[in-house]
Amino acid sequence: MKRAAQSALVGKQRQISWLVFLPAIAVLQICGCTVGPNYKRPTAEVPTAYKELGNWKEAQPNDQNLGGNWWEMFQDPQLNALESQVNVSNQNLKAAEAQYTQARALLRYNRAAYFPTITAGADASRNRISNNRPPSFTTNGRTYTDYQIPFQLSYELDVWGRVRRTVESYREQAQASAADLATVNLSMHAQVALFYFQARVLDAEEQLLNSTVTQYEQALELIENRYAGGIASDLEVQQATTQLETTRAQAIDVGVARAQFEHAVAILIGKPPADFSLAALPLTTPPPPIPAGLPSELLERRPDIAAAERRMASANAQIGVAKAAYYPTISLGATGGFESGVITTLISGPSVLWSAGGSAIAPIFDAGRRRANMDQAIAFYDQTVANYRETVLTGFQQVEDNLAALRILENEAQVQERAVVAAQKYLELANTRYTGGVTSYLEVTTAESAALSDELTAVTILGRRMVDAVTLVQALGGGWDRASLPDRPECCGKLTSNLK
Repeated sequence: MKRAAQSALVGKQRQISWLVFLPAIAVLQICGCTVGPNYKRPTAEVPTAYKELGNWKEAQPNDQNLGGNWWEMFQDPQLNALESQVNVSNQNLKAAEAQYTQARALLRYNRAAYFPTITAGADASRNRISNNRPPSFTTNGRTYTDYQIPFQLSYELDVWGRVRRTVESYREQAQASAADLATVNLSMHAQVALFYFQARVLDAEEQLLNSTVTQYEQALELIENRYAGGIASDLEVQQATTQLETTRAQAIDVGVARAQFEHAVAILIGKPPADFSLAALPLTTPPPPIPAGLPSELLERRPDIAAAERRMASANAQIGVAKAAYYPTISLGATGGFESGVITTLISGPSVLWSAGGSAIAPIFDAGRRRANMDQAIAFYDQTVANYRETVLTGFQQVEDNLAALRILENEAQVQERAVVAAQKYLELANTRYTGGVTSYLEVTTAESAALSDELTAVTILGRRMVDAVTLVQALGGGWDRASLPDRPECCGKLTSNLK
């Protein structure tokens, strides 16, 4: 009875010691500091207005947002149908989604350090102790069986914020990956539009060349009749034939680039080129006005800028991780379970065993390793700051480039249209003079070449305007907004690739 009372007293004292120890652990976790600098976004030079916007026509006030499906502003059903297939079948987009899923998994992996690690196992062994062990052991020569069911708990107290800074870093890496996904999404949709409009430009060129071939065939037939009647010379027949065959070759050559653009579109929508065809549709309409907005808005509207900024924040958190290495690592550990020499008594009160304790390991000398790690973290942060500012500058450059191109090409298109009209009048006069016997057919072929060249140039300018309109939309972020980034990537579901 006396032993039982003493045992109960010891057990009660141990229980009291744990009741005192657990609040101390909680206080350490709550009151522990987080070392390292708190993140503050570095400044970037932002102009008050776009230099190249000038007096260029912008969108109406009720259309100042590009919107998620920005390609719909071109009012092209065939383009809309192609763009709708990108989110479903584009392999680059699927790869970016998988990369974002990896980033979320890494975040959850590191976030698990907030909680203790508990392991369990089972062990059974048959042992014999050597007879030749030192004589102080009384079990020499004994054979015994040992059954164990051990449980182990280990936990690092995040007193200095190492775990918190690590989770912060990976959370911002996951946000950067979400922005990368939006960047790929925007790029894939923009490429579909670019290749599609370039194919339509070639359709317009082919239509023009084929129409011209028909006109040249009629002209050649007329000259051959005149030659048969002794009015025209064989030289004129050969001039008309040369011009006709040259134009036919040009029309055929257009098919090479046109086929390549069609194949490129097929790949972007996830189809083999053999299973896809793009109906011919000559481009005739100019691009719609694009709302450029303010330069300050670009920092919130471009996903690549957001990705660079999030990586900068992640690098800042890594400085805190490196700094935490200067402080002691405080860990708790506990072992418990059951042990018995007979399996029938393994799960019973007398078979219980346990031990608990803590440890603190403080670095004393590492030959400058921690200092080097800190210097590397700071230098990497400086690198991400420079990358961020360069990304911002590049974004402004791309917007300015495309604004300038659209503004200048619009003026060029107006001038080129006057050149086309003048060339047509020149051709009419040349035909009149030739049929009147005033001049040779050489003047007609010269006028026809000039007219065809001016018309092809007009088509090319129209195509360049469409391409620059698409690249301007891409440079402006394609309707994306920074608010699309998940605040807690470890908690949200799958991020849709059609980011608004």
